Amino acid sequence: MTGAVRVLRAAVVPLALIGLTALAGVVLGRVYAGDLLTRLVIGAAVGSVLVSVAARRLPSWLVAPVSVAAMAGWTLLSLRLAAAHAEIPGGLLEITADAARNGIPRLLTAMIPVEPTPDTVLVPVVAAWLAGLAGAEVALRAGRVLLGYLPAAGLYAAALYVVGPNAAPAVGATLAFVTVAAVGLAAPARTAPAGGDPAADLAPRVRAAVRLRLATSAALGVALVVGLVALLGPVVADQVDGRPVDPRRYVEPPQVQTLDENPLIRISGWALHPEQKLLDVRTERSGAQAGDTAPSTGPATDGEPAADDTGAGVRVRLAVLSDYDGVTWRVGATYRNAGRILPAATTPRDSTVRTVRQQVTVAELSGRLLPAVATPREVSGARVAYDQASGTLIRPEGLTPGLRYEVTSAEEHPDSNLLTTANVPAGEEVARVLRVADGVPDPMRKLAAQLAEENGAPYSRALAIEQFLAEHYRVVADAPSGHAYPNLGFFLFGPRNGGGQEGTSEQFAAAFAVLGRLSGLPTRVVVGFRARGQGPVLAGDAFAWPEVLFDGLGWVSFDPLPRPNEEPRPVEEDFRPTPEDPPPSEAPAPTAEPSASPEPVAAAEGPPSRGGVSTPVLVAGGSGGLLLLVGALLLTLLAMRRSLTRARLVRGDPDQRIAGAWREVTDALRLAGRPVGADLAATEVAGHARTALADARTTSEPVSPAVDELAALLNQVGFAPGGATADQAARAAEVATAYVADLRSARPWWRRLLWSVHPAPLRRARRMRAG
Repeated sequence: MTGAVRVLRAAVVPLALIGLTALAGVVLGRVYAGDLLTRLVIGAAVGSVLVSVAARRLPSWLVAPVSVAAMAGWTLLSLRLAAAHAEIPGGLLEITADAARNGIPRLLTAMIPVEPTPDTVLVPVVAAWLAGLAGAEVALRAGRVLLGYLPAAGLYAAALYVVGPNAAPAVGATLAFVTVAAVGLAAPARTAPAGGDPAADLAPRVRAAVRLRLATSAALGVALVVGLVALLGPVVADQVDGRPVDPRRYVEPPQVQTLDENPLIRISGWALHPEQKLLDVRTERSGAQAGDTAPSTGPATDGEPAADDTGAGVRVRLAVLSDYDGVTWRVGATYRNAGRILPAATTPRDSTVRTVRQQVTVAELSGRLLPAVATPREVSGARVAYDQASGTLIRPEGLTPGLRYEVTSAEEHPDSNLLTTANVPAGEEVARVLRVADGVPDPMRKLAAQLAEENGAPYSRALAIEQFLAEHYRVVADAPSGHAYPNLGFFLFGPRNGGGQEGTSEQFAAAFAVLGRLSGLPTRVVVGFRARGQGPVLAGDAFAWPEVLFDGLGWVSFDPLPRPNEEPRPVEEDFRPTPEDPPPSEAPAPTAEPSASPEPVAAAEGPPSRGGVSTPVLVAGGSGGLLLLVGALLLTLLAMRRSLTRARLVRGDPDQRIAGAWREVTDALRLAGRPVGADLAATEVAGHARTALADARTTSEPVSPAVDELAALLNQVGFAPGGATADQAARAAEVATAYVADLRSARPWWRRLLWSVHPAPLRRARRMRAG
């Protein structure tokens, strides 16, 4: 019986370490789909502690290599299980390399709930194993149980931080963590040393001095703990009800190019080449109720064949555009890397849902936007990123001919019988789709007021706008692109014999959306395709349509295009605005603001080490956890810095890339201790940059004046925006890269090591974005 008790007591601390490490997986698993991640972390916790227990008779320096070898085996098995669960093809070596390269960025940019794929499980599994190894070596080999809890506690805190506000407070898991830790501390890990009081053999005077010193130290320790509790207790209590920080806001999500941010401008190009094959689509519908058909929204609704179970007449969305600044409609989406299962949206109470499954094969469609029926719920065959607000999908790697994927969507059908009495929402939640940019032409305001004057109900107003556009305007394939205020003014009120009053679906949808917002309707523009049955989708099937948001019904589509073979009536018969001069054929593209760069996350500093632990144990245990945290922080900073440089030099239009190259040079000057003032001109900064490089070099080699060329390009961007070419942007990137490399190489070796992980450029980029 005594032996069994001894075994039980000896098992308490290992079980406590397993429980503490596993609880971190439980907390992190709350933002994952399914329980695979939790099971893999629990396996890592059990394996790491049991390896240390089994190898307790080996030398301490040998335990770490043995445990790391076991960790490699468990990690490879975990990656294989995750790949099989997510149906990701490829060999184990390829999957492992991709997960190691993209693990941290994809974990922090993934859509909630996170699908357990190799790149989203690698970091938690490795971190759990290393935490278990470090804790077991310190707690079991050295007998320092409290110190051995630190790796597991750090892992638990990291899991809470990563989860952030994306899950409910982990009250139960935290109470379990405290309880398990208390049980492990309460169990005696060692027997009392033989000989009783170690100070008993000392002289009475020495023994009294030793006991007095111990009592004083204990009293000071208690006073320090009480003081810290009194000082920090209110601060911690105030944070209990606060909203946690989401670390995902520090990481830049996948970005899109101009054509994907505003695909509306592609309508006119597709209209000129209607036979171009863009997609192949196979559609299946299920779950349809009797009589469940698309609602009628006006005299020319949809312009499509009647819907049936073969998928005829289904609308395939490419993008949803909600932001309009008077010049261009934009998607304005924040894409998050997603797994196969996408977050479910709330279905409007007065709408029915029908499941639509599509197999799509890309032909000549370019860009990153991924076509799908609204609203996608599951995607397989392609790695995607998803914007939940608009229901838009992208493939970060871009579309390629032959790409095949399958999408399962929840197609919503509002009850058309409730439209006539439905209201529209208002307030901050829909301010984005109600915003009207400054500069609206006066005739457009008068037209919106006239159409709304005799139509009080929201649906009646929307129907009046739809009918007005369908009755008075003509669809032509060769109409110039453009939907800025001047373009829409000319489309609505320009002379018919001079090119006015005709356009593509781009002008019809944009005019409807603007007139709707002027009438108090929350509107947006959608770009997509008509998929007629099973077969190809051509460029001629591309079109744009407006949607209006109704309470309880959700977004309802309208079709302001005229009926076929009907001659439109002149606008002057019903409205006589002040004539306006025709605008240029194309509206200028807006200059996008530079993307915000993530701000580095500071790692928590661990408590100072305490005496009594042998050096090999500390090297094998505590140093492992510390090196893990420091290494993860440095790798994260390095990845974020490289992402910032890549975003500046590669992404965006030529003007943005030239400005980004200039910021790379000014950031390099600050890192070299030679900052420049904001009041200096570009040529003055270039002179300062040449001087800084000449002073840093140890040779008398002349400094290349290439930085002056970069300053000239920056002045061109500032005084003549839109005139820079792609070759000039590439030259700016080349000059900036060469200058930064020269300046960095002239620094001492230890400054060169810190150059690539210094967080200052990230903080400045974030402040610039916030400003």
